[in-house]
Amino acid sequence: MIRPSLLFRLSFISWVLLRHGLDELVLATHLFRPIRFVRFFLPWHWMVRTRAPRGVRIRSALEDLGPIFVKFGQILSTRRDLLPDDIAEEFLRLQDRVPPFPSEQARAIIERAYRRPLETVFEEFEDRPLASASIAQVHAARLSDGRDVVIKVLRPGIRTVIERDISLLYIIADNIERYWAEGRRLRPRAVVAEFEKTILDELDLMREAANASQLRRNFEDSDLLYVPEVDWAHTRRDVMVMERIHGIPINNINELIKAGINLEELAENGVTIFFTQVFRHSFFHADMHAGNIFVDPDGHYIAVDFGIMGSLSPTDQRYLAENFLAFFNRDYRRVAELHVESGWVSKDTRVDEFEAAIRTVCEPIFDKPLKEISFGQLLLRLFQTARRFNMEIQPQLVLLQKTLLAIEGLGRQLHPDLDLWKTAKPFLQSWMSEQLGVKGALAKLKKDVPRWGEYLPQLPTLAYETLTQLRAGELKLQWESESVDQLRREMLRSNRRTFGAITGGSLVVGAAVLLTLGESAPLILGGVSILPWLLGLLGALIWALVWPRGGD
Repeated sequence: MIRPSLLFRLSFISWVLLRHGLDELVLATHLFRPIRFVRFFLPWHWMVRTRAPRGVRIRSALEDLGPIFVKFGQILSTRRDLLPDDIAEEFLRLQDRVPPFPSEQARAIIERAYRRPLETVFEEFEDRPLASASIAQVHAARLSDGRDVVIKVLRPGIRTVIERDISLLYIIADNIERYWAEGRRLRPRAVVAEFEKTILDELDLMREAANASQLRRNFEDSDLLYVPEVDWAHTRRDVMVMERIHGIPINNINELIKAGINLEELAENGVTIFFTQVFRHSFFHADMHAGNIFVDPDGHYIAVDFGIMGSLSPTDQRYLAENFLAFFNRDYRRVAELHVESGWVSKDTRVDEFEAAIRTVCEPIFDKPLKEISFGQLLLRLFQTARRFNMEIQPQLVLLQKTLLAIEGLGRQLHPDLDLWKTAKPFLQSWMSEQLGVKGALAKLKKDVPRWGEYLPQLPTLAYETLTQLRAGELKLQWESESVDQLRREMLRSNRRTFGAITGGSLVVGAAVLLTLGESAPLILGGVSILPWLLGLLGALIWALVWPRGGD
């Protein structure tokens, strides 16, 4: 049963849709389907009207419905696999700008958060907001110690508004799944759930402040990106205080040129920042539109608004990097294999069929010069193709695609001839080398040394117990595969390799543990401890001898 408040809101939504000439959407719903013939009696149906394209009409309706529907449209704009191109393009134009709420309310919220008068905290407070959006607005202020800051304040009553409109979105999604043939495939309820999580996270400004602190820490030794410092002493769930920054908006090309900024270098640095966040830090700003990026007089990027952040698992990072490299080498077989190996598509997917589908989609793209190839569009086409092979929605990849499209658009606005591949390929190759090469193996070993130092003393006992059970016939293997004979042959063939790998690995780990002991390690040859190096060399030699080669 729909509550009266929701019913009233639903009626208002229907009226807005009708006003924007979207009566076919309203009358096509299950509720009005029995009476949809009435559209022929509506006065505006009798007159010849010049209608705007449907994408424009839907975008205008969302803007009239209010900030929550605008935010939902922005989220949908990242799901290009769910929308026709004309509607998706219009949704990209949705602007999260709403009239500011009175400064008296902002003052009251701040004072309630601090439980004391505003004047005792801030030396100055500007009543006119610097910016106003659907979730919060921002005021400039000065702390009593003289530091210039900005204060982000949540809109009063915004949680109630969000919960009401999300309830309506769930009702609409349920009806789409029930009464539209394509409803179940598009999973509208899952899309609404994804939106709900994203927007509710934005209501916790402590969470946003933590995101900002992490991103600042990631770039503290780099001059590529500057992140304002959070003032934790004055930050609460509904009030966040940060260092005030001054810069030129990234899309103000004329001002950037006047300031003598090298636009080509700026564009390439933007791409480097993106790939650094994704692959080195696995923590990226997922809302990098023009309103959230500024440039200082020295040409360095400044980021603001950290409500939406994305991250990738090490597995996703590696598979994504390999995908990009395989794509630009036109190794479609490898792309298909990576999707199966990563679990993004079902394990029973026929790799040859998937490979053929990817080739069909991508060959026309690669007919263009590399500088004209869109990474974002490449990901989009890939996801659309993978959906035919039952690829499930990967929220982390959706955020990544959205961010990549935004960065790419800004980069080419700064420098139309930007060749993303020229910038990205060396970065990806270097990262892959670090992950899979000797440097990556040593880094992983160094990271695992404390844990191995804990487990190493237990290895002899475990090995003795296992061998004792094996000799007594108490150790049994459970075969669950249909290809028992093949697996048995593989295991017999790998026994020598496994034993050697364990022995060699144990020696290398033991050497690493001895090195961490420092002065307490055995001293040989004039005070230099060479025992760890001998153990490590012996382990590496054994490992090399048993490591599989060629077709082994």
